[in-house]
Amino acid sequence: MTPVLLSDIETAVRESWGADTADPGSSETWPPDNPERDQCGVTALVVNDLLGGDLMLGEVHVDGERTGYHWWNRLASGMEIDLTRGQFLPGETLTDGVPLTRPPEIRRCREEYELLRGRVLKRLDALARDRECEVSRTEASAHWPDAAR
Repeated sequence: MTPVLLSDIETAVRESWGADTADPGSSETWPPDNPERDQCGVTALVVNDLLGGDLMLGEVHVDGERTGYHWWNRLASGMEIDLTRGQFLPGETLTDGVPLTRPPEIRRCREEYELLRGRVLKRLDALARDRECEVSRTEASAHWPDAAR
């Protein structure tokens, strides 16, 4: 089995976002020019599926008033991963997060989560297959230089 790189996970997630994976409870339309916007909850769940750890929850504030929430991940090592941190607009600030245990059942944004998860797993599988083919070609050319032609 070909290992998956952390960069593969980030690439697969970023290539899988769309209007149909954004939080449907958002008051704004998903902006393609800010693809991270409204993707934090489903993204944190998918990263949690792949890497484990805790879900982190912080508050988003504008002018000192809470306007929403933000989700990201903390791995067992204590390292935090936030693939949607770049979504925030000028004037939006984020509080420190608190760790939460993943709920046993996904209720909110379940369809969006399942769609994103399926896309990410499909892309990761394709990336791993491509890497495996590349490794096979490299190994073949090392043993049989004419085989790479």
